[in-house]
Amino acid sequence: MRVYLPATTTVLQRLLDEGRLTGPLTVFTVTPQLREAYELSEDDEELEYAALIAAARASLRLLDVDPVAVRRRVVLAADVPESTITPIVDEGADAGAARTTADVTTADIASAHIDVAEAEADVRAAVDLALEADLGSADAQFVVDQAEGHELAWYATQEIGPALELL
Repeated sequence: MRVYLPATTTVLQRLLDEGRLTGPLTVFTVTPQLREAYELSEDDEELEYAALIAAARASLRLLDVDPVAVRRRVVLAADVPESTITPIVDEGADAGAARTTADVTTADIASAHIDVAEAEADVRAAVDLALEADLGSADAQFVVDQAEGHELAWYATQEIGPALELL
C-alpha cells in the first residue's frame, strides 16, 4: 500500500545511512477517514495527493523538533504491506493519518518529495507557527499556507542521495 511518510533532511540522511527507518511510523495514506473527508472525489490520484499534502504539513511539525534539519519539507512515498497499516481514528488527527508497524527500507521508497530552495524562507516561518496554526490561529495559518503554496519537487529513488548532498 502506498504511504506518505513525513520526514526531515535528518531523517532522510538516516534512511540513506542505515538503509531503513524502524517502525512503528506515522504515515499518511488513503484511509476511510480521508475518503470521507473528500467524499465528492472518487479519484484515487487526488486522494493520494491529499495524503501527500497532509504528510508535508506533518513534516513542518517534525522540523519544529529537528533544529539541525534544512528548513525544507520532506515526504517519502513508500510501499508497505497493507496489513501493517492502522488508521489513526482520533478527533484531532489529520484525515489520512495512520501508523505502520513495518520498517521502511530504501527498497520500499518509490520517490522523495522535497521543497526547493525558494521555499526555505516560507518553510522556516511556518515551522515557527505550525503549532499555533494547529490550535486555530488565523494569522499563523496564513503563514503556514504560504509554505504549503510551494509545490514539492519530485525525486526518483536514484536521485535522493545527490539531491540531499545539494541541500
